[in-house]
Amino acid sequence: MPDAEARAFRELLRGLRVWDRELPSFDPAKAPTEPLPLFRRWLREAAEAGQPEPHTMTLATADAAGDPSVRTLMLHDADERGWHFASHRGSRKGRELAARPRAALGFYWPVVGRQVRIRGTVSPAGSEESQADLHRRSTGALAAALVGRQSEVLSSVEELARASAAAWERARREPDAPVPSWTLYVLRPEEVEFFQGDAERRHVRLNYRYEGGAWVRELLWP
Repeated sequence: MPDAEARAFRELLRGLRVWDRELPSFDPAKAPTEPLPLFRRWLREAAEAGQPEPHTMTLATADAAGDPSVRTLMLHDADERGWHFASHRGSRKGRELAARPRAALGFYWPVVGRQVRIRGTVSPAGSEESQADLHRRSTGALAAALVGRQSEVLSSVEELARASAAAWERARREPDAPVPSWTLYVLRPEEVEFFQGDAERRHVRLNYRYEGGAWVRELLWP
């Protein structure tokens, strides 16, 4: 039975297809001199093409020993300072960023066959900006933040239900309730790669590297 399950799983993987639609073209010669305008344009185009949740991204961090962690979360902003995301300082990502303030981000938009990979240093924003970020979000986001204890061991789903109900009640009653551990982080990019998939595997990869106070562009083999 295990062998049959393994064979069925491998057959499933081999039968899956990607990019079964016409993909957009990308001329790297017409790309801007900096990555931010292109990123904003690609995210907007992914949203317009029907990509669900195009603002979700993968965040990779590492602890002091170099052991990696990865998770999916939401992009809060992207501006001249960098790419913004948020979490509790005491969460795993928060602890790892305190020990090793470097990270990588990954965006994947399959409806247009595009990826963006970003790597750089991460800095926490101040308390005032972090609280403003939280209170711009939904009541549900505030309730989740008020629950806190992110990444800690949970004794039961009933305990979570009780804590969540109390947090929702407070979030509705106090829409400006502070969450001191909530921290906005800004990843300042050192490298940003744009990947445009191609059905014939002639993928276009445009990489930006920040060197000597300016962005350097280069093409990469797929």
